[in-house]
Amino acid sequence: MSQHTPTRIIHDPYQPPTDFEAPQPPVCKASTVFFPNVAAMRERTWLDKSAYTYGLHGTPTSYTLEQRLCSIEGGLHAVLVPSGLAAIACVNLALLHAGDEVLIPDNAYGPSKTLAEGELEHWGISHRYYDPMDVNDLADKIGPNTRLVWLEAAGSVTLEFPDLLAQARLCRDLGVLTALDNTWGAGLAFQPFDLLRCGDPDSDEAVGVDISAHALTKYPSGGADVLMGSVITRNPALHRRILLSHMRLGLGVGMNDVELVLRSLPSMDLRYHAADRSARHLAQWLQQQPQLAQVLHPSLPESPGHASWKEVCSSPEQPHGAGAGIVSVIFEEHYTQDEIDAFCDSLQLFRIGYSWGGPVSLVMPYDLTEMRTVWPEHLARGTLVRFCIGLEDPRDLEADIAQALLALPT
Repeated sequence: MSQHTPTRIIHDPYQPPTDFEAPQPPVCKASTVFFPNVAAMRERTWLDKSAYTYGLHGTPTSYTLEQRLCSIEGGLHAVLVPSGLAAIACVNLALLHAGDEVLIPDNAYGPSKTLAEGELEHWGISHRYYDPMDVNDLADKIGPNTRLVWLEAAGSVTLEFPDLLAQARLCRDLGVLTALDNTWGAGLAFQPFDLLRCGDPDSDEAVGVDISAHALTKYPSGGADVLMGSVITRNPALHRRILLSHMRLGLGVGMNDVELVLRSLPSMDLRYHAADRSARHLAQWLQQQPQLAQVLHPSLPESPGHASWKEVCSSPEQPHGAGAGIVSVIFEEHYTQDEIDAFCDSLQLFRIGYSWGGPVSLVMPYDLTEMRTVWPEHLARGTLVRFCIGLEDPRDLEADIAQALLALPT
């Protein structure tokens, strides 16, 4: 049957050879996925990643990224979502129903708390905040309606490192699911499903969380140009609940963004540890600055939760521990907010902006009175500033902070 030019262009029969290999996987983009016949259409399922049915449910490109993320974090099942906050929302919506309760650490990522105070509360799902540095407080607040406990290590902005092992054991023994915001650890500082690093997350000895939520926007992307998140678990039944909710919510990611994350993954370990080294260098130097009342970084012996950080993040492979490139400082209480804002404005290499994990160092002032239900005893009084360390030379970052400190009144 002869065909006219527009039809021949669309239905050209050529198929390239399939034996092509390169360092980066191909980018397979689709909304529509073709089926060879109706029988194949009826038989295919995307739930176990054995086939393809529609672009929203995955392509070879997204399946590849999901599997590589599982390899990094020690999981078995993963789904991709449009952002880190979408990962938190997907977990909550998949596992919680009206009448349920979720517990959230008081130092959690701010949007996670506002999600609970807004949408979850509107849907009849209650929440309470617990002291992340007091396991007994968590134990006291777990009640008959508690269905999920969020964990965060280290805490957002204030960087306390909780007794993650004790928290995970407590929830396991009480039969309550745990979900960890693992963006800071990224699967590199510690293994969320094997906190003891016993080598087998399924052994009786192992202690781990049930779910890992990760903002791939940060270190996996590394370029400050992609928004994406992931939800990873080892439990097939739990994964199915998350996956079905993921489908019903229509959560999808663009394959060009997936390509960018795949391209960045091979350098993630190098970038993570480079930022860690720079952050520790700056943290130790910042401790010597008289304008500061407290320096917060889990590797510092004086930082809240240092012993717990050392227990979880140290191993024979990394005897000195590991951690993301973030340092927070609390200025002496007599400095005003305007003076702290002027300090931030005086920085030349640190740019003012949210997020972290990219090549450019960032700074942001925070008002803890707006973020915490109570002011923790382990934190000095004063205005907090968070430094998110990029890939610049730490000596230049040190010099930049030093010159900005001169802008403060003596």
